[in-house]
Amino acid sequence: MAERKKILLRLDPAVHDALAKWAADELRSTNAQIEFLLRRALAEAGRLPRDVGRMRPRGRPRKSEGDEDESA
Repeated sequence: MAERKKILLRLDPAVHDALAKWAADELRSTNAQIEFLLRRALAEAGRLPRDVGRMRPRGRPRKSEGDEDESA
């Protein structure tokens, strides 16, 4: 997987608060919500590159068999 790009994003505090609430409602981080919305906007505009990777599903990753707590 290619390294993720880091950017500085300045937002109006009210916009950030609304985004953070929306992200929490959909079990995403604020960063993942911003990426989700950008990808959707790119797709709707016909500008999403064909070789773009998939986003991780929302919510916490499932535990694999090796990650289970052995003390239970």
